[in-house]
Amino acid sequence: MKLHSAYFPLPNFPRRLVAIAAFALSSGSALAIQPFVVKDIRVEGAQRTEAGTIFSYLPVRVGDTFTDEKSIAAIKSLYATGFFKDVQIEAQGNVLVIVLEERPSVGLVEFTGMKEFEKDVLIKALKEIGVGEGRIFDKASVDRAEQELKRQYLSRGLYGVQVTTTVTPIERNRVNINFVVDEGEVARIKKISFIGNKAFSDKELQDNIALRTPGWFTWYSKADQYSKQKLSGDLESLKSFYQNRGYIEMNVDSTQISITPDKKDIYITINLTEGEQYTVTDIRLEGETFGRDAEFKSLLTLKSGETYSAAKLTESTKKITDRMGNFGYAFANVNANPDVDREKKEVAFTIFLDPGKRVYVRKIGFAGNTTTRDEVIRREFRQFEGSWYDGQKIKLSRDRVDRLGYFKEVTIETPEVAGSTDQIDVNLNVVENPTGNFTLGAGYSQAEHFTISGGLSKSNAFGSGDTIGISVNTSQINRTVALSRYEPYLTDDGISRSEEVYLRTNTAPIGSFGGYNVRTIGSDVKFGVPFTELDTIYFGLGVENTKVETKTGSPYRYQKYVTDYGNGQIFYVPENPITGAPSYIDEVPGVAKTFAFPMTMAWQRDSRDSALTPSIGSYQRANLEVALLGDMKYMRTVYQRQYFQPFFSNFATLALNGEIDYGRGFNGNPFPIFKNWYAGGIGSVRGFETSSLGSKDPVTGDSTGGASRLILNAELQFPFPGSANDRSLRWFVFSDAGNVYDEGAAFRGGVKASYGIGISWLSPMGPLKLSLAHAINATDLDRKKPFDFQIGGGF
Repeated sequence: MKLHSAYFPLPNFPRRLVAIAAFALSSGSALAIQPFVVKDIRVEGAQRTEAGTIFSYLPVRVGDTFTDEKSIAAIKSLYATGFFKDVQIEAQGNVLVIVLEERPSVGLVEFTGMKEFEKDVLIKALKEIGVGEGRIFDKASVDRAEQELKRQYLSRGLYGVQVTTTVTPIERNRVNINFVVDEGEVARIKKISFIGNKAFSDKELQDNIALRTPGWFTWYSKADQYSKQKLSGDLESLKSFYQNRGYIEMNVDSTQISITPDKKDIYITINLTEGEQYTVTDIRLEGETFGRDAEFKSLLTLKSGETYSAAKLTESTKKITDRMGNFGYAFANVNANPDVDREKKEVAFTIFLDPGKRVYVRKIGFAGNTTTRDEVIRREFRQFEGSWYDGQKIKLSRDRVDRLGYFKEVTIETPEVAGSTDQIDVNLNVVENPTGNFTLGAGYSQAEHFTISGGLSKSNAFGSGDTIGISVNTSQINRTVALSRYEPYLTDDGISRSEEVYLRTNTAPIGSFGGYNVRTIGSDVKFGVPFTELDTIYFGLGVENTKVETKTGSPYRYQKYVTDYGNGQIFYVPENPITGAPSYIDEVPGVAKTFAFPMTMAWQRDSRDSALTPSIGSYQRANLEVALLGDMKYMRTVYQRQYFQPFFSNFATLALNGEIDYGRGFNGNPFPIFKNWYAGGIGSVRGFETSSLGSKDPVTGDSTGGASRLILNAELQFPFPGSANDRSLRWFVFSDAGNVYDEGAAFRGGVKASYGIGISWLSPMGPLKLSLAHAINATDLDRKKPFDFQIGGGF
């Protein structure tokens, strides 16, 4: 290009070159272009960028007078878009020609050698900083992406990581970007040192932080891998440790982090000043207490004369804040001001109470319930619109909605109403579970071979909160078909009703010496009446028709039942002095048909934070079933208690379950054998075959259950590795104990026990539970079953 042709039109030049970007922006020339009126604008060289987009950035339009200033402004504006590698503006007569060379676009973003991170997660993250498929290639953005990728590896202790970026041109002015990663080895913490600690040893301080040197379980917890975030959390833990033991002025002065030249070992040094230990001399309340000084003082967990504890002081102010929130003061400020006497090593606190304005709830809204009707959620609320804010009722409302079991997540927000100082809204956000469920269980045993059990239910039918279902068990020993319906709100005040119709068949195990068949057809209806927020009582009435049929060689108890209530006959030699049963039986098979009208009374108390994945709270139920009318006269009682408690800063959950069942006959009648309880297998004592525990028939050796039962279960549940704090996926260790006992010998004869490990998962297909158990005190007569599983599905 000739300089004069850039600014002075010559007759033998068909086109006038107005400017080139690099020259126009850097040149200090005083040469000026001869202005002209633009009759048309033409774009050349653009392949992906629409002409309309280009025109939108141009500061000149058809009909404008084109000048030197506008040429520079146009070039700067087009360059600023980042779309173009080169920009030229030319004039052909009165036509303005924009000549462009586009930057290449990104075709693919690939990673080679990466194991520590998920590819899809990184691709999404890189798009946020401008590197992604279809984006304009920008070398600066790629460099930032490379540095960010290194930073992510460093945060996980991989200090030896090397990242090389390769940019490969491909057709249609595109490039592929490949990040080649050599992750290297993870740097481990070799030593953690504390300087300045006198009151507590290095070991005591080490036990109160998460970072640590390699040990037995650090492969799982990764606590031996340094990260800045982990160290910051540990420093706060150290401060809390000291301040909860009276060291109010404790301070972490500095930290030093060093790494060996091979980038494999890290040394951490923490310098701290402990200060002195202080005792609390007085705690005073000032401000607006509404005459409730004694009530507020009773909430103080930090007392005069005690060693200072920051945790107790925080808990005290929180309790007062929450109590004021129950009176409608949602934005109350409760602050504790210390008065430190360093000479005497004492501290006094003045707690100031500023309630602010009483706040009212304007409206309650719901989000996320695409299937569940609003009224199903609203009827669980104890906070009402138009009334003052009550923090306790709002928490109770959230817990009641969560206990429905319809939602994976339940959260509440209480935003202030714009333009108002005394109103808030309550917004409940939920993530729904599938409203339909099927359950499927399968197993293999010597007694039953391969068995399948299952069920189909709609726990929130049509979003109404009602439950309808059918359960089926195809076991060759226990077969069941049951239809049920449950209405939790038969009335507006929470009276519930459940109805069930069922057919149950029980037969002798495969391979038994003899056989029998028990068929029960029945139905029942029950009503539930809540009398507190946590407690409900139930009462109901049912009818059952039971047919028991024996065969040659049937267990003695079934022969005895058919003889007493039907047309069977048995002939036997004198009783066995140990078991009380005959040592030899000769029988005439028979049939017994009986009716019973069982009445039910029950109580239930549920304070769990969630019905699906509880982590705190308890569940109790007591049930009494009595049959006084009909052929059968008996009683059955059940008491169950479940308890959940978080451990290790909510990292793990201790789950305990205990159940005691007892039954007996009335008026000289034995307890009906078909009402016996059974134990063994998942849901009772894992490690033993399903329903195999308890007394065995002295002749056939079959398990016949018992009139009473004891079940004890303990689980310590942990998040599954890699699932963060996802409560829906956990692994657990467990210990089970239990047994069934004959009528008149309740809870005599010891228990069977087991321990093991398992996995529970609320999968997209439904709840899944696997267990691998070892029976502790099994005998040669016991049937063991180490592996068991149960799975369900949603739709």
